[in-house]
Amino acid sequence: MYTTISTILQTRTFLLNILNDLSPAAYNQVPPGLNNNIVWNLGHTTAALQGICYLRSGLDPAVAPEQILPFKNGTKPEVFYDQPAINGVKDVFLSSIVQLNNDYYNGIFISYSAWTPRYGIQINNIDEAISFLLYHEGLHSGYIMALKKLVEL
Repeated sequence: MYTTISTILQTRTFLLNILNDLSPAAYNQVPPGLNNNIVWNLGHTTAALQGICYLRSGLDPAVAPEQILPFKNGTKPEVFYDQPAINGVKDVFLSSIVQLNNDYYNGIFISYSAWTPRYGIQINNIDEAISFLLYHEGLHSGYIMALKKLVEL
């Protein structure tokens, strides 16, 4: 497995393990002063992967639209996710990174539309995109761990 993708998979697995004992209410809770929750952050990282890697490469997303649209930039939690829906988000959270690895090794990322995210880093190809994805994952992992502490109070 590509080292950076493997790191992302390990981080995602770690996150799911520390969230195992949370109730659906905790996954959905938006603490005062914040605008998202744990389930949104999980879904957002999946949605971001699709945009950063697949769409910028001119490819169709590797997950269903319902796993992307509610979690895109500029969105916020709009509905309550029950346990089966949370499980679906968690399943795609892991399977999408495995799919990225498979697709990377199958060579489907041929072209890439360069872009500069708000952090000012120019991303020119799929390898740079995956490196940036690691940063983005770390950012949202931190949010998730902080949210977990807040919802457990």
